[in-house]
Amino acid sequence: MKLVETIGTILNAWTATVAAAIIAGLDRIVSPRVIRLIEDDEGGFAVESAVKPDNLPARVTFAGGTLSAPNLAPMLRGSRVEIVLQPNHFLFRPLELPARAADFLEGIVRAQIDRLTPWSASEAVFGCSAPAESGAENITTVIAATTRKVAMSYVQAVSPFHPAAVAVCTDAAERNAGRVKVFEQKARGHLDAARLSRALLIALGVAAVTATLSAVSAAYVADSLGSQESELARQISQQRSAIRAGSDGGDRSPLAALERRKYETPASVIVLDALSQILPDHTYVTELHLAGNKLQIVGITRDAPSLIPLIEQSTHFTRATFYAPTTRSASDPGERFHVEALIEPKNTAPP
Repeated sequence: MKLVETIGTILNAWTATVAAAIIAGLDRIVSPRVIRLIEDDEGGFAVESAVKPDNLPARVTFAGGTLSAPNLAPMLRGSRVEIVLQPNHFLFRPLELPARAADFLEGIVRAQIDRLTPWSASEAVFGCSAPAESGAENITTVIAATTRKVAMSYVQAVSPFHPAAVAVCTDAAERNAGRVKVFEQKARGHLDAARLSRALLIALGVAAVTATLSAVSAAYVADSLGSQESELARQISQQRSAIRAGSDGGDRSPLAALERRKYETPASVIVLDALSQILPDHTYVTELHLAGNKLQIVGITRDAPSLIPLIEQSTHFTRATFYAPTTRSASDPGERFHVEALIEPKNTAPP
């Protein structure tokens, strides 16, 4: 649990720092319009702006914690509103410090605020004027302080109009200290530091979940591909085993089929040798065709009809017949015959 709390604290600090940096960067890039509400003696506010649009009201009334004026909402929305209150709302205290304390002025005042004012640090808001030299090694500043309740009553009156920032100031007449800012609240619409920090935490969470899902998906896909690879390897191994078994023997193996075909198909040399022994000397073969177990011969002989019995008597041939008419021409020394027969294979496969 301590590890989880430590990680949560680190993430919260990191997101808060990033959010503050983003808002500070936007503030430097995009400078909002400055509207000053300067309190008058009647409790209302005069309006000042560097850019004066046509619909800018001259005065804003303040009653019951509410600001009212024509076109007030479009004037304040997205602007930096500086509320300049009259000095009678504040307690002023001059403070003399060593010159080297100028860089730590706010922290020093905050540590002594309960001695300088009637309020504690949680009850008061304060600001310091620009330090002025007082002698060779000292500086002087004027502290303006009031209760947080007073400052927030004006800030809450402006907040419904969605300004980019609200500041509470006053003019310190003492020692010509000038204008002192005692409180500031930045609220750039939905882009305040707290909301932006939460959005960054959510984005980190989404990124972590996405990375986890991606890792799980990658592991699942890798496992699936591994299974497919194993299955393919198994099938290849089976095919190789079948091929090896076929090479060793077996009626259905490719080698066995080739062996059977070798002995069942008549050999051309044996056919030619058988024909040479059967046919008489006056017979000449001009064409010979072998198609499977069928033999066709074309040639010239003196006595074509005598060829059929001769072929039938051979143990190599059966069903001899003429497949075309026998002809005779003046240029031929005999009759031109066309005989076909079935071949009886005499090769015997080894056991």
